[in-house]
Amino acid sequence: MTAFTLYTIPGSPCARAVLATLIEKGASFRVKGLTPGSHRQEPHLSRHPFGKMPVLEHGDFSLYETQAILRYLDRQVPAPCLTPTDVREAARMDQIMGISDWYLFQRVSAVICFQRVIAPRLMGIAPDEAAIAKTLPFAHTTFGVLNRFLRDTPFLASGAVTLADLLVVPHIDMLSATPEWGILTRDQPDLVQWLDRMNARASLRNTTWDEVATLAKQSEEPLATAGPRGAEEQVTR
Repeated sequence: MTAFTLYTIPGSPCARAVLATLIEKGASFRVKGLTPGSHRQEPHLSRHPFGKMPVLEHGDFSLYETQAILRYLDRQVPAPCLTPTDVREAARMDQIMGISDWYLFQRVSAVICFQRVIAPRLMGIAPDEAAIAKTLPFAHTTFGVLNRFLRDTPFLASGAVTLADLLVVPHIDMLSATPEWGILTRDQPDLVQWLDRMNARASLRNTTWDEVATLAKQSEEPLATAGPRGAEEQVTR
């Protein structure tokens, strides 16, 4: 099968979701690194007219929007399947992916992670404490919702990892590096344990910010990924 190519700035949670999915699938891929600001210029605007990332290329096929990319990968590389066969579990997966895009990403991660992690690291800008404080009540609600999905199952939508887990976890993992993490998870133990389970997987260990930056520098070589069985065996608890 033709290798996949992903265009992104290292550190992007959405790109990490795609890369983690590729590793769960045991697929070969390359990372083409973008520099901050270049995603709003040509040639990237020809790949993504809205100047966002990531963008996936597969042969002569190009695709953007993270959910669309994840679903394409799950259809294109059918094993292991990351969409539940049970209709209700599949619906729950779809629901959680919507929650991730509309609420977790846009109103929590895009504020707290940008202010605490991305702006200081990439731009040398001090966090806007007022913006963080303003979004905290909504962040508490969002964390509570995600925690409730984990009360009766080890993963968000099913007894096994699905696309929902892979879309959500990069945002939660980046949030865990902020001072707000302890406050937001004080009453959400299931979410904390889920993050530990996810971070034990090869797909997460091999897609940290530093790992992706290294892959971008070695973009002519595909990542040597664990196959599907190896990825499953990384669940330690």
